[in-house]
Amino acid sequence: MAQPTPQLVMETLSAYQRTAALKAAIALDLFSHVRDGATAGELAARAGAAERGIRILADALVVLGFLRKEEERYLPTAGSAEFLDRGSPGYIGSVADFLASPALMESFLGDPAAFVRRGGAPHDAGTTSPENPVWVTFARAMASLMALPAQLLAEHLVAGGRPRRVLDIAAGHGLYGIEIARHAPEAALVALDWPKVVEVAAENAAKAGLGGRFGTIAGSAFDAELGGPYDLILLTNFLHHFDRDTCVRLLRRCRAALVPGGRVATLEFVPDAERTAPPGPVLFAWIMLCSTPAGDAYTRAELEEMHRAAGLEPSGFAALPPTEQSVLVGTPAGAQ
Repeated sequence: MAQPTPQLVMETLSAYQRTAALKAAIALDLFSHVRDGATAGELAARAGAAERGIRILADALVVLGFLRKEEERYLPTAGSAEFLDRGSPGYIGSVADFLASPALMESFLGDPAAFVRRGGAPHDAGTTSPENPVWVTFARAMASLMALPAQLLAEHLVAGGRPRRVLDIAAGHGLYGIEIARHAPEAALVALDWPKVVEVAAENAAKAGLGGRFGTIAGSAFDAELGGPYDLILLTNFLHHFDRDTCVRLLRRCRAALVPGGRVATLEFVPDAERTAPPGPVLFAWIMLCSTPAGDAYTRAELEEMHRAAGLEPSGFAALPPTEQSVLVGTPAGAQ
């Protein structure tokens, strides 16, 4: 048996330092400046920073796997060129504005044991508080990361039937509904979210050229008039913010807004029955503990039970690799 070392302990406790290095590099647009290779001096001139600072940061990024170093020149890795060079179509550097924001990081680094003792975040501090401005930041910062899961979800759902009326609840950036509309040109889309957030979805819909096929509902998913009826209602990354009974209440609202035979599509991070795999969904439950009063990463069985309690019969469950998310489709119980 190998001798145990404190490496995992030390790496985990100091992980925030790695976050800081990557956040600094993104803020300095370092991965765009290093596109064709550069020395520390050249990078410093391009980034408008001290050469000593750039040298230390760039060497750290080499160790962390974000850069390569050949003699005195720094070069991008394939991953950093694809995802962190602002000129790449796959650029996702904006996610740092949300994932590494001071408010979000403080939630985890302040007093995390308090969340465990309480069983969740305080109601007035959780991200589910009414019109929390964090969701405007989320909508603008995370859209670039959602392109692939939105495409995969749209392909999966449109293959099961082309919807004509779609409601995207807690739409945020709106990309999930927008991608459905792209795959089903006859579909009309309505996005629902808090007033300032749904403005972001409207901007993205305009960029996508949806025109008259796009409408909005400003307000709470639990109180706003949903309209309808709809062929398809999207609940993407939303149920995990709430406890079981609250989820059932929302699912009942969705069922009432469907046409006969309509579908509710729930996209979530779904751990296995023992909650030990996959790693992403399992750790996502920890995120919910520290950022919501009662949210969780629900298993497939738990999600199916919620749907049945709301009068929706689970009619399909599918993973969407290479993402760590899965979709559960429900239809009104007894519908033909």
